[in-house]
Amino acid sequence: MKSAEETIRSILAEADIHPDGSNPWDIQVHNPEVYARVLTKGSLGFGEAYLDGWWDCDDLAGLFERITRANLRKKVSPRSLIIPYVKESLINMQNRRRSWEVARQHYDLGNDLYEAMLDPYMQYTCAYWRDADNLADAQKNKLELICRKLQLEPGMRVLDTGCGFGGFARYAAEHYGVEVYGVTLSEAQAKYGQKFCQGLPVTIELKDYREVTRADFDRVASIGIMEHVGTKNYRSYLQQMYRCLKPDGWMLLHTIGSETTGKITDRWIEKYIFPNSILPSAVELTRAAEHVFVLEDWHNFGADYAKTLLAWNANSEAAWHRLPDERYDERFRRTWRYYLLSCAGAFESRSIQLWQLVLTKGGMKGGYASLR
Repeated sequence: MKSAEETIRSILAEADIHPDGSNPWDIQVHNPEVYARVLTKGSLGFGEAYLDGWWDCDDLAGLFERITRANLRKKVSPRSLIIPYVKESLINMQNRRRSWEVARQHYDLGNDLYEAMLDPYMQYTCAYWRDADNLADAQKNKLELICRKLQLEPGMRVLDTGCGFGGFARYAAEHYGVEVYGVTLSEAQAKYGQKFCQGLPVTIELKDYREVTRADFDRVASIGIMEHVGTKNYRSYLQQMYRCLKPDGWMLLHTIGSETTGKITDRWIEKYIFPNSILPSAVELTRAAEHVFVLEDWHNFGADYAKTLLAWNANSEAAWHRLPDERYDERFRRTWRYYLLSCAGAFESRSIQLWQLVLTKGGMKGGYASLR
């Protein structure tokens, strides 16, 4: 029978990854117990071993691109993985009570970290890198693309669900003269957004999307919230957006997407970064929209997320020296680096995507002209 080390080495070799090898994507092992830990705990054990300093890697993004392309996670499937599948199938992990957990754990970490990492519009979603060579321009491109796809006009009312730090609300109000109503579950984001958008026709409230009662919106911008809505709530979410819109209203849905229906969130990401999150598949989105919205346009620019994550990581690495050590210690920095670069590798492998959907109530007369 193979030892744990022999088993894991054999699996990694399928992706041209060789522990203690000379390639930048090869892991450098500091504690040989890492092999048994991975064998018993899968990706959770691999990630936790990195946090504990049991291994390092010069090119984490390259490592995870290879792991994901070769689908190595399926090669190590501890029995403990059954539990998340059962929980997701039986329990609504994104009900009103649980939906606040991700805000407390992740989005309320500290605005100083996000200010150091993000662009001037504080966009914590994928940038659009066409005709851009820096993060600030790429994020402006994304905001402009959304506004153009929604064909915003002065005086329109826009609902911004999961409005984050208020960047889209500010951009749309400044450049298109619209009135924006944003909701978020993060107290830190709400306070930042309220100050960030001061003096503009923007209202930002600490509220669950299910609590929005207005039905007078011309447009809905749903940017980076669908990942937290949950499989059991996709249809009710779209129905809620439908109710919020006027009869001729439109919606833009910007979300990370999974190539696999029923795929659960990586256990390390779920535990340390985004609790109760799950990525929708194309099948799940179209089923949820059936008999609710007309799907006018579907745009995939998932490869741009790898560039975005690499830019965020570069900004974070450059900022650690000026951020407080008592809040962002070495273990936190390893956690953050692992999160950003493992996700960058997954996007670079094209195993997960970034989609923008344009949805209308009843269909647009004469059809919709797609924009890129």
